[in-house]
Amino acid sequence: MAKEPVLATIAVYSLKGGVGKTTFAINLAWASATISRRRTLLWDLDPQAASSWLISTDRQSRDAAQAIFSKDVEVRKLIQPSTVPGLDLIAADTSLRSLDHLFRELDKKKRLAKLIESLGRDYDRIILDCPPGLTETSEQVLRASDMVVIPVIPSPLSQRAMGEVARYLVQRGGSHAPIMPVYSMVDRRRALHRKALEDQPAWPAIPMASMVEQMTVKRKPLGAFAASSPPAQSFANLWTTIERQLSKA
Repeated sequence: MAKEPVLATIAVYSLKGGVGKTTFAINLAWASATISRRRTLLWDLDPQAASSWLISTDRQSRDAAQAIFSKDVEVRKLIQPSTVPGLDLIAADTSLRSLDHLFRELDKKKRLAKLIESLGRDYDRIILDCPPGLTETSEQVLRASDMVVIPVIPSPLSQRAMGEVARYLVQRGGSHAPIMPVYSMVDRRRALHRKALEDQPAWPAIPMASMVEQMTVKRKPLGAFAASSPPAQSFANLWTTIERQLSKA
């Protein structure tokens, strides 16, 4: 008998902004729902709400995203179908700007983890699109995740930020989810990028391409309109690697 899927939560997180986090979250969620046929939820925790804007079917801002955490709203009431078949969404809105403050007030270190656990019978994979920074929200994310995917631009500053996250996890002590650094926006014509790839040959890499920018025009994941393009293929391969690692956990 086939083994039933176990819920796994994958956070797309970075200390820095502007590294392609939303692109990663959208395309990995698409791969989960479309390639792996997983029951998938994309949970947008970033108040900029870029993921929500790209694939939401509800164009009205509810200003209720934070209420999930303070128990004013039952989590399932904010789940909506996305524009991607098989992919559900909990959209972000501007109320999340004060989420760090709320987490400090609640003083419940595993609030996000418990909400995710409550969705275990409904989903196989939950993808978290996380705001940047080392904050109360990132603490919740790191406790709730089974894997943390960190987009890293092949530059000294971005690689330094990756190192800061690793040091932070060591200083926290205790166990934490495996981290998967992934080079983002790679341009192999640039010597700096080639050197970075040589230094970390085991890290997956997503190429820079104009096709990625078309996501915001078409408001679709790459796989939905350019499945054979190099970045779409790279995200599909990355998802396969993630699934393989989750199966070993």
